[in-house]
Amino acid sequence: MRKVALKVAYIGTDFHGFQRQPDVKTVEGELIGALKALNLIDDLKDSGYSIAGRTDRGVHALGNVISFRTNEEVVINQINDYLPKSIRILAKAGVRFGFKPRYAKSRHYRYIIVNRKDLNLKAMKEASQVLEGTHDFSNFSKRSERNPIRTIDSIEISKKNDIIMIDVVGESFLWNMVRKIASVLFLVGNNELNISEIQTMLDPSITYSVTPMLPEGLILMDTQYENINFKYDEYAKNKFLSALEEEYDYNMTIAAVENVMMDKLADH
Repeated sequence: MRKVALKVAYIGTDFHGFQRQPDVKTVEGELIGALKALNLIDDLKDSGYSIAGRTDRGVHALGNVISFRTNEEVVINQINDYLPKSIRILAKAGVRFGFKPRYAKSRHYRYIIVNRKDLNLKAMKEASQVLEGTHDFSNFSKRSERNPIRTIDSIEISKKNDIIMIDVVGESFLWNMVRKIASVLFLVGNNELNISEIQTMLDPSITYSVTPMLPEGLILMDTQYENINFKYDEYAKNKFLSALEEEYDYNMTIAAVENVMMDKLADH
């Protein structure tokens, strides 16, 4: 008997989130189906199956993590053969039996914004510094959260061509927290919020409604643990890269078609 952790990547567009649900297609549902088909696990409880995080519908990942106990040899690409091309196991690591993937050293999320509004990056970077550190993030999730205190290790904002990337790193996050952080920083960049208002949002005695950014712009980039080194499989990485390129070309075609249609309508 051994316990293994697997690093999972997926394009979340066509799934109803990560967590398995009856009668809908989910990332976890596909993963469990593949593991059972290969007899790597039978009963989820007996195998100690657990996950790092449950991403929402439309959210993508390069570094979610699952773990389980098994008597069988775990071969990454055997599992990938049973998965749709939009889900890939990228890496694995042997772990101790007490390992629980939800207790990560850090999680790294990246939110992608297409900069069509010429956002003020300087203001966004200044505002992000207010959110770093340990705060009560009640206004950045559900008000019913049992423990809204979270620590953000860093927020980095960068721009590449017309794409703005907001990188948020911390040990753990509340539901919708990263998407709401991205929403607030977007409003700052669009001159709709200022730093003093963000400071007010961190006061739990004041209720502030924040609409999260769309889930499709969010990527769980990585999940890291103390003293655990994942070994990446080059073949699996290249196969997922090919799937991403195919998806990218398809979406670029759709975007080009919509751009032509917008131009035509604007001419009338």
